[in-house]
Amino acid sequence: MTPERQRQIENEDRMIRRLRFLVDLTFATIAQDDTLSLDEAWDHVRALKAAALAMFPGKEQTFDLIYMPRFSRLLAEKFVAN
Repeated sequence: MTPERQRQIENEDRMIRRLRFLVDLTFATIAQDDTLSLDEAWDHVRALKAAALAMFPGKEQTFDLIYMPRFSRLLAEKFVAN
């Protein structure tokens, strides 16, 4: 493997770790902050999606397939069940 390819892989690994951190942070914030309204919670999800797309352009469908069901369930449990 060339040094350039190795740098690309390391950079992508860093971005994936950063995205996972942001997903976990957003999930925990929504789950734990009882002062958030449903609209504010969706604002957090939209901001997360924008950050993810800035890191991984063109991967909107991937984000929607992987993360949106998780956040939709959380929001349904938190706001619809009450």
